[in-house]
Amino acid sequence: MFFDTAKIFVRGGDGGNGCVAFRREKYVPEGGPAGGDGGRGGNVILKVDPGLRTLVDFRYQRHYKAGRGQHGMGKNMHGRQGEDLILRVPPGTVVRDAATGEVIADLVYPGQEVVAARGGRGGRGNTRFVSAVNRAPRMAEKGEPGEERWLELELKLLADVGLVGFPNAGKSTLIARVSAARPKIADYPFTTLVPNLGVVRVDEGRSFVMADIPGLIEGAHAGAGLGHHFLRHTERTRLLVHVLDIAGSEGRDPLKDFEIINRELALYDPALAMRPMVVAANKMDLPGATENLDRLRGALGDRYEIFPISALNGEGTAPLIYRLADLLDRLPVPEQVVEERVRITRVEEPRFTVSRRNGVFVVEGREIERHVAMTDLENEEAVERLQRIISRMGLEDALREAGIREGDTVRIGKFEFTYME
Repeated sequence: MFFDTAKIFVRGGDGGNGCVAFRREKYVPEGGPAGGDGGRGGNVILKVDPGLRTLVDFRYQRHYKAGRGQHGMGKNMHGRQGEDLILRVPPGTVVRDAATGEVIADLVYPGQEVVAARGGRGGRGNTRFVSAVNRAPRMAEKGEPGEERWLELELKLLADVGLVGFPNAGKSTLIARVSAARPKIADYPFTTLVPNLGVVRVDEGRSFVMADIPGLIEGAHAGAGLGHHFLRHTERTRLLVHVLDIAGSEGRDPLKDFEIINRELALYDPALAMRPMVVAANKMDLPGATENLDRLRGALGDRYEIFPISALNGEGTAPLIYRLADLLDRLPVPEQVVEERVRITRVEEPRFTVSRRNGVFVVEGREIERHVAMTDLENEEAVERLQRIISRMGLEDALREAGIREGDTVRIGKFEFTYME
């Protein structure tokens, strides 16, 4: 099955908790803190696998979580780092943040990878909190929660040559004739419901990838037919082959078909109107083809190379294939194929914001939420440290300016507190 879109939830592994422990060694006076740090949580990584051609795996499982870090231990032993989770995707996968629409990565090259959700930092053990005034701290940090987000995956096939044209023009027959691809072929519209890829071998050591783009009809750019699902796959092709039913066997005019499909491509993406194109006048074995070919040459012969072919019996396909190979040798690789988009660096954001919703004062901000999440709220010493952090950040003053009163509820991340003067 072919799937070219998917929506998945990814979550990095939580960091391991720090440990509260003390040494108990013979001949060591007073002992001392010996709690190790927790291990970092694993990352969720998307990696290009050139053997994949579809996103079908993500239709059956939508939630993914990396391994959490191991908790710290006594004797200053640190926890093991959580195991990364590697999700394999086909070449040409565009990764977006579902909430913001931000492009996180455009995965093109074999082995290329991007961290989609980072694991949380491991909590520090009590050894880390030793100071001149506190020689035996009895607190440790909890592990930081891993990042989580919904991702939208969109596959844009990587092919050198894209076959476009009306249904039943012979695109599937042509790709089956010149490659090992075996698409379904029948004499009714929309027989081909998914794009097909085939490797066309020209000479020894010389080949290119051809894609059959199905479902293009008038209005495809606006959602008519199936073309709106598959027009994206034309974006990465270096060369287009417009396959025409030159015999008009479906009762349509080949010249009219050519204008309609080219207009749909331009309306979907103006850059496609500038893409190099070759015309394959197919079904030359049927009556009326010769007359229409003369009309086609008269109207388009000065702008496009036209190759009369019969994909059914292979007539004329060899000159077409060799010409496509020659053109590809001279055409530069389109910029969007080699462009590698990386995650946009986070803009500098405030340390926290305060808002009031349904009578609750909501405090938001990655820094303050991380401090709260990593605090053991059942440990009095840890809570006192959190209160000092909150005071130094200026959160108490901000809450007073927002009109908070004693007894009001404050929500920070997933935790709620009662405000006390």
